[in-house]
Amino acid sequence: MTRFQNGSRLLSYTFFRSKTTSPVSPTIALIQGNFQIQHSSHFSNLARATTKEEKEPWWKDSMERLRNIGISAHIDSGKTTLTERILYYTGRIHEIHEVRGRDGVGAKMDSMDLEREKGITIQSAATYCTWNGYQVNIIDTPGHVDFTIEVERALRVLDGAILVLCSVGGVQSQSITVDRQMRRYEVPRLAFINKLDRMGADPWKVLNQGGYLNFSHRKARSKLRHHSAAVQVPIGLEDDFQGLIDLVKMKAYYFHGSSGEKIVTEEIPVEMEALVTEKRRELIETVSEVDDKLADVFLADEPISTSDLEEAIRRATIAKKFVPVFMGSAFKNKGVQPLLDGVLSFLPCPPEVNNFALDQTKGEEKVVLSGTPDGPLVALAFKLEEGRFGQLTYLRIYEGVIRKGDFIVNVNTGKKIKVPRLVRMHSNEMEDIQEAHAGQIVAVFGVDCASGDTFTDGSVRYTMTSMNVPEPVMSLAIQPVSKDSGGQFSKALNRFQKEDPTFRVGLDPESAQTIISGMGELHLDIYVERIRREYKVDASVGKPRVNFRETITQRAEFDYLHKKQTGGQGQYGRVCGYIEPIPEGSMTKFEFDNMIVGQVIPSNFIPAIEKGFKEAANSGSLIGHPVENLRIALTDGAAHAVDSSELAFKLAAIYAFRQCYTAAKPVILEPVMLVELKVPTEFQGTVAGDINKRKGLIVGNDQDGDDSVITAHVPLNNMFGYSTALRSMTQGKGEFTMEYKEHSPVSQDVQMQLVNTYKASKAAE
Repeated sequence: MTRFQNGSRLLSYTFFRSKTTSPVSPTIALIQGNFQIQHSSHFSNLARATTKEEKEPWWKDSMERLRNIGISAHIDSGKTTLTERILYYTGRIHEIHEVRGRDGVGAKMDSMDLEREKGITIQSAATYCTWNGYQVNIIDTPGHVDFTIEVERALRVLDGAILVLCSVGGVQSQSITVDRQMRRYEVPRLAFINKLDRMGADPWKVLNQGGYLNFSHRKARSKLRHHSAAVQVPIGLEDDFQGLIDLVKMKAYYFHGSSGEKIVTEEIPVEMEALVTEKRRELIETVSEVDDKLADVFLADEPISTSDLEEAIRRATIAKKFVPVFMGSAFKNKGVQPLLDGVLSFLPCPPEVNNFALDQTKGEEKVVLSGTPDGPLVALAFKLEEGRFGQLTYLRIYEGVIRKGDFIVNVNTGKKIKVPRLVRMHSNEMEDIQEAHAGQIVAVFGVDCASGDTFTDGSVRYTMTSMNVPEPVMSLAIQPVSKDSGGQFSKALNRFQKEDPTFRVGLDPESAQTIISGMGELHLDIYVERIRREYKVDASVGKPRVNFRETITQRAEFDYLHKKQTGGQGQYGRVCGYIEPIPEGSMTKFEFDNMIVGQVIPSNFIPAIEKGFKEAANSGSLIGHPVENLRIALTDGAAHAVDSSELAFKLAAIYAFRQCYTAAKPVILEPVMLVELKVPTEFQGTVAGDINKRKGLIVGNDQDGDDSVITAHVPLNNMFGYSTALRSMTQGKGEFTMEYKEHSPVSQDVQMQLVNTYKASKAAE
């Protein structure tokens, strides 16, 4: 690390090691250093001089040389291994360590002990590196659906992404979920088919699953519905995987050296020329379908140059019309550097992405952000972490500049806060910086805020749209074993709730037990384990509980008079109307409609009536769970000049709801999970029979080599302990993934059983 003093700022840049793919001469290193200097210290005289000479903004070059990317995939597709190799080749780390931590170190991006032990990513981790003079900010995300919020918040703030697919497993359930999240946040992406060295690797099968693949102008519909084509062809597969052929540059790459750091460029092997010509034509055809400029050249039968094709792929990728597919084996150190080149070539820089804010002074009118450092500061807090020095808040800066010591305003709370410390993250390590500008991802200390809050410099009142937070599907009763550790226990729950919006903490009103809710068994197990490790609190855990809901199936009228006469002022409130189910697909779960004409009930009592109905809907009379998809219409009522009060009308609403609830034919809703199983074909019958026993509905059954891939919808209540059952049924060879699909009505016999159990528990109290 070489350091320069420039004015009052301490600036740094990293020389590439001699081990990197392209050894960097001192001249090039100096150019990179100058880029870093200009990048960090834009108000220096150097930057101003450049502006005058070139008539371009000081930030133009550094913004164009910036990429914000995320790496997402199904479990065990090799995301963290790929990130580890990227950090190695860019000189950010000097040794490669494996994900499962067998060498006692573990992958750089899995900094938690739990992550290293289990070999999974639990928290998304941010880092940055330099490649060919470009700064690349990377967020490595978890694959397990239980930690899906980590993927949501990473994609919310990224400009591009790499979707990693396994060449053996292909497009799996979580690949589809991650792809859906990328679509939601309109993130351009590259696909990387990993693990080409493994037995059974077949990138063409994966490509066929992943997109519309041209076969003589016939389109094969697939799981991801991507317009995609390979930009590389592998030289050999499985044990014979040697290198890659670039279909854009028409060169063959071989990866030599102990860690694949030396790239040898050669001509295409003669025996592969026919395949390469066919695949290049396929690539050109597919891109031509979505890029008019290339289509004109292609239809005119003119020769297509490397730069024409490269520019067309970039345009189509940024427009989210095309997904270029790269290949390789991160574990065997092959194909990572060309993927990095692809990130620079095909994914957008911050100014090329359209980001919108909502102007709070103009009724949330949409405002397009310039994405440049010239505008007012707009930054989004997308992730919180409790560090050794207090709360660490990750910020994505969308516009403007933030400096250490600046005052910034939290638009959501209106609070003005000073930035005491500004850092760039490298997994769990940090580097202090003086300032950062639009397009960068940084972290600040000592700023109290919630996930999703927007910060500005106070000149505008913009908020960024919040991210999608799924509802928790499972709950556990939890309490500390020792009474003395109550303080630490509360501290842990408060911290985790603040960090993770899908982790909820509540109190059971009947048993007064603390209830934690989350996205699945693994999610809650990890938090119980973290409470034990990080706060030294042993907790006892009750049986997992499913988050049932109740709803109504038909309209029912209510007409209730609440009248109570005591010594002093009485209580009087009458409410009339009806309750009815909200049609399926509606965005709201509770609607209150005041349809009263005139002043039979004074308008100041209406909020109290709505509050009463909301409170009553929190606990349905079948099993005491919240009532959803419900519309309440208030059509009439009566008030007393003296005895009516907010309390009287609130109570009238609560009793009116209870009175008509049974007449509305209520049903219990249970969370149904989308379960994808991969089992050897010999066990298919046993596993399918077990799914049926668990009241599951099998909706798909595909063959994948020697394995059967079964897709089913199964009630969550019947999935407890399933991993153990599946292991014993398949001699440890089966695997499954599970994600929340929807809440749907239980069968009549299950409803009777649940209601009887609830009544028995109430009677026992």
